[in-house]
Amino acid sequence: MAAILETRGLDAAYGQTQVLSKLSLAVEEGGITALLGANGAGKTTTLRAICNMMVRLSGEVWFSGARIEAKATEDIVRLGIAHVPDGRGTFTGLTVEENLRLGAYVRRDRARVADDYARVFAYFPRLAERRHQQAGTLSGGEQQMLAIARALMLRPRLLLLDEPSFGLAPVLVQEIFANLAAINRDERVSILLVEQNANMALQLASEAYLIETGRIVMHGPSAQIGSDESVRRAYLGY
Repeated sequence: MAAILETRGLDAAYGQTQVLSKLSLAVEEGGITALLGANGAGKTTTLRAICNMMVRLSGEVWFSGARIEAKATEDIVRLGIAHVPDGRGTFTGLTVEENLRLGAYVRRDRARVADDYARVFAYFPRLAERRHQQAGTLSGGEQQMLAIARALMLRPRLLLLDEPSFGLAPVLVQEIFANLAAINRDERVSILLVEQNANMALQLASEAYLIETGRIVMHGPSAQIGSDESVRRAYLGY
């Protein structure tokens, strides 16, 4: 299957601090790829570099057959790349519905935006119950659901997810990962998943990359990486 996203020889830095070195990875169209590694390995920076956000970068980023690394972040979003950052990034003073409306701000098909509330509420019915509630009063799990739902309002082709399980109870993690599987299956949204919970990520993804100090050190099918005991001990912590 063709790749919807590729990075080729990607370097990224914050000022003079180099974080990524010649990083190359790919996400298949309609697939789920996990990017795993320790804190500080460069996972979040990889997602920011793809969106040309807050980093100085060189190398190539290809999306749907075209180079995008020189584009502005807003233009990259318009191409159909939605980024759910770590910390969720919800607008706490706005309601659930207002947050969702912001997720569709770059879309030109305004007539269809109203229909998409029902679409995202089908994945996250608790948000429908709280659509007029301030986002800052939601639980951590509900805020994470809202962050993903807001990204879906873009009708993205590619979803970049940064630590969606962080700080959540195991039952909520299971629910969110089940929803991600359904979104991928039903809407054919490709996903690049950065996740500390390696076991959950490998169950969801078909392909995985391991990153260490800004370099890819291993790549392969998730089942293969997850079944390698030495890899689990050295990189995955389980």
